[in-house]
Amino acid sequence: MKVTNTQMDFIEVTGIRCYGYTGYLPEEQVLGQWFEVDLTLGVDLSDAGTSDNLDDTSDYREAISIVKNHIQTTKVALIERLTEIIAQEILTLPNLNQVRVRLTKVAPPIPDFAGKITIDITRSKS
Repeated sequence: MKVTNTQMDFIEVTGIRCYGYTGYLPEEQVLGQWFEVDLTLGVDLSDAGTSDNLDDTSDYREAISIVKNHIQTTKVALIERLTEIIAQEILTLPNLNQVRVRLTKVAPPIPDFAGKITIDITRSKS
């Protein structure tokens, strides 16, 4: 009987900071603001763990590039939409089965609020 390996391993990429122009308020799309993104890439790392070959894993440099590109160039009203766009493109990377994207608006323009707003989504290949 053949045993199929269905394990899921994860690569964590944290602290991707970029300046972007997404926001509901018109001034957010003109003046911009800082965003921070953390990724969890779901991929079976067992082959890469024995082969030491980059082709057997998911190259997280590509995921970082996708995040930076979208934050810097995509102008949408909602960070929910920006987070979904990033997740869907990252899912196209080779060997990747799942992605978790945590996108944080570091200093949202909300009066008397010094906190952060984070959207946290997980998407899987079908």
